Amino acid sequence: MPVPVRVPTTVRFRRALTAVVLSTALMVGATACGSGGSGPREELSAASMGELAALAAAEPAAVEADELAAPTPSPSTSAEKQKFAKTRFVANAGLAAGATYQWIVKPYRAGKFKKGAKGRTFALIKAGLAGAFAYNRLKAAAENAKGDPLLAKAVAPLTAGIESLKGLGSKLRKGQAGDGDIDAFDSVINSVKEAGQSAGAVVTDKVPSTSQLGG
Repeated sequence: MPVPVRVPTTVRFRRALTAVVLSTALMVGATACGSGGSGPREELSAASMGELAALAAAEPAAVEADELAAPTPSPSTSAEKQKFAKTRFVANAGLAAGATYQWIVKPYRAGKFKKGAKGRTFALIKAGLAGAFAYNRLKAAAENAKGDPLLAKAVAPLTAGIESLKGLGSKLRKGQAGDGDIDAFDSVINSVKEAGQSAGAVVTDKVPSTSQLGG
């Protein structure tokens, strides 16, 4: 009798994210085709919809993080477990930082989210996805940190800040996020980086390549 295989939480998250992106792409595609104006077609072209689909599927770095977070093989010694926890923390926090800067902070500072900005709708959709993705990765990083005493102590005070980001992905997607929301993402990411550095787990931004995003 086949043994049931448990699907990791991170894999289930990416599958759900893929479904959301594809359904969103179909909906905005229908809107664009049914519109008589040129604006929506420019913002939500076929290429843009393809890029949205690719955005959910192109998570090679996330796959690496999933593999690092897999329960097997399991480190045998205390030192190995702590090193393993740090490696997983760095991978997940790096993904969160990269997604936040590339698709939230950077476009916001460039004025991409302002009403009337060219490509605003597309930028907001990507920002919403990035917000949900970053929150998920930060939650995973906080869990990883528990495997190393020093890292756990440094990250523990940041859990409330991480949790505060939970609904911001939706606000970004709807164009309702303001300076305070963007600053919240930026602040939490910086705090996580500082916590990691203080515990010997240096976090660097990790963003999927342009080609992987359909560019």
